[in-house]
Amino acid sequence: MFVNFAIYSFFAKPAGCGRPGLGSINFRTYKVEPCGNVTVHYPFTMKDQVDLKEWFKVVCNKSDHGQKVPFLNINGMNLQILEIDFLYGTVKVNHPITYFNCQKNHHNGTSLNLTGTRFYYSNSDNTFWSLGCGNLVTVFSSKLDNLIGGCLQPSCRINNEASSIDGCLVNIPWGLSPFYVNMSSRFDSSDYWRKKSCGFASMVSYDYDLTFNISNITHVPTQLQWGTPISGECKLNDSLDASCTLEGKYCWSRMSSNYLCVLDKDIRVFSTSCKDENCGDYQYCHILCLNMPSNYCSPESCPPHYKYNSTGFRCERNIQNQTTRSLTSIIVGCSTSIGTLFLLLATWSMYKVLKRKKKIMLKQKYFKRNGGLLLQQHSSEGNVKKIKLFTSKEMEKATDHYNENRILGQGGQGTVYKGMLIDGSIVAIKKSKMVEGKKFDEKKVEQFINEVIILSQINHRNVVKLLGCCLEAEVPLLVYEFIPNGTLYDLIRKQNEELPLTWEMRLRIAIEIANALFYLHSAASAPIYHRDIKSSNILLDDKYRAKVSDFGTSRSVALEQTHLTTRVEGTFGYMDPEYFRTNQFTEKSDVYSFGVVLIELLTGQKPISANQSEPVRSLVSYFLHSMQENSLFKILNPMVVKDGPEQEIMVVALLAKRCLNLNGKKRPTMKQVAMELEMIKASGGTVIEDCGDEESEIDDMIHSWDTNPSSSMSRTIPTDSVTFPLNSSF
Repeated sequence: MFVNFAIYSFFAKPAGCGRPGLGSINFRTYKVEPCGNVTVHYPFTMKDQVDLKEWFKVVCNKSDHGQKVPFLNINGMNLQILEIDFLYGTVKVNHPITYFNCQKNHHNGTSLNLTGTRFYYSNSDNTFWSLGCGNLVTVFSSKLDNLIGGCLQPSCRINNEASSIDGCLVNIPWGLSPFYVNMSSRFDSSDYWRKKSCGFASMVSYDYDLTFNISNITHVPTQLQWGTPISGECKLNDSLDASCTLEGKYCWSRMSSNYLCVLDKDIRVFSTSCKDENCGDYQYCHILCLNMPSNYCSPESCPPHYKYNSTGFRCERNIQNQTTRSLTSIIVGCSTSIGTLFLLLATWSMYKVLKRKKKIMLKQKYFKRNGGLLLQQHSSEGNVKKIKLFTSKEMEKATDHYNENRILGQGGQGTVYKGMLIDGSIVAIKKSKMVEGKKFDEKKVEQFINEVIILSQINHRNVVKLLGCCLEAEVPLLVYEFIPNGTLYDLIRKQNEELPLTWEMRLRIAIEIANALFYLHSAASAPIYHRDIKSSNILLDDKYRAKVSDFGTSRSVALEQTHLTTRVEGTFGYMDPEYFRTNQFTEKSDVYSFGVVLIELLTGQKPISANQSEPVRSLVSYFLHSMQENSLFKILNPMVVKDGPEQEIMVVALLAKRCLNLNGKKRPTMKQVAMELEMIKASGGTVIEDCGDEESEIDDMIHSWDTNPSSSMSRTIPTDSVTFPLNSSF
């Protein structure tokens, strides 16, 4: 329905690229009417339209699910409209299947009869489809008339089961109104496998997903042609009667009673919308012939004042010779210019294609080098849950091309950037350190993939969450949830009046770390040893809740496995002396590291202090010595002494001492540690277990830490950035 009228004037322009001078043009706006997911506009309408009668009348009804669905009535049959393509004169409808013979259901093979209507079956947008086995499929233009084609289905004996074929090689003729399908068995009726065959045949839209269950289907999408696109140059401003849809998507003008000049606004040169005064400057239009009842447009038919060029297969203007010569000169000139332009564009496009191909090959190389194949192998073996893979372009955009202002921190394993994804979510992006000098370290790739595998198996509120990774960049990247308040290491040592680290906070953080480690050791799908627990690997979220991070050196173990025998790795000051001595890492080694973090929370001091005198250089030794001398409260953080109940502090200190026992078997498990910390918090430290610690054990532990490194053989161990000497008494 037309709702607006406007008159625009197009003034005469000098002859250019086939653009003649114009007078005024009457431009009208055509209302678009939605019905469910289908947009209804010219020539279809949901209201009476005299010039097209009832052929394009659409009825919008509600379905059983309450949604609006458009229907088109053709020869007494209501067909659901799925899509209308104005530019190419087609309408996709839900068409009853033509032939079906499966179990008790049967269709006789007769199609919808389009004779006498404005529609015919599209020969370019449909394909003929059949399923089944052991049948000869034939297609006729009517029951008794012309054979169109057919196909022979494979034997039902193939693989001892009913087979299907991909379709029938049937060339659908132009202007097909009705057709008839027949299926006949090519085998003897006694054939046993014939019983398994279900027969199906119908005209189907070429873009339909044909992986369906034929036992349930009653309708298939089919394209009906209500107009025929004809090749040939036309212009909107050739007519004084031009129209556009309200949003300017399509424009058209009448060239005669059943010929339109049509275009899509997205294919244009000058104007930005059909609503402005340059509506007449649209180019790349084509002719659309509207079918008349039982008189379908031929692809060779042309509108008045046009003739068909059988060499160029297009309709061309029938103009006087002089005008033709002038236009020919103009066209030749424009063609030369356009040809040159297209040559330049083709050269540029080829360059871009080659550059893009090179970029793709480089990304594939990085993907393999960064452990993509290793990750796929673990994924196929069921060791890894589905991980989201980000593109390198997404990572560059998220980090502003790895801007230094986005760096959150740097360590031995890489640099962490603050990033923002396309959906606006804030993330932490870890750019792994894989290149030493000019050499790519493949061992670190295994460490990277190991972290991905470990984190894919973990789902705990006190463990940092892995969101995905990127393997197509020069070095691999991990994408984590963003944890805004830094590390526990920084919080302990950079206290301020605005956020005092109270005893209650310290105890809560210790409980959260213990619960995370208890989950890793006992509740994960497979036990996981972290192997690098330290305060700088404990992150704090917006509510200062602890999140355990950095699983590069972590390992999964079998349920019955008690230890890992590995090359010694870890951070000096937090490392289990028993692990250093035996090369055997157990779950109690994580307990030892947790004990060091616990005394950091109590004292606020570093595990190793090179600036202190020898007796207090090791925090563990200093702590155990103070407990032996009953001078614990002298080394505690002033805030702990001021804020914490004395009995609670003593119970936590005793628990830390048990975690630091040189004999791993005498240390508690993380389950026991978590439970005891919860009990301390709940009871206020009134319950103290007698854990059987002997003074001699404390003496041995202190002696082990206080032995002068220079007076004995030493061993070295790599940390994040420094190599420290360790006493051989370990």
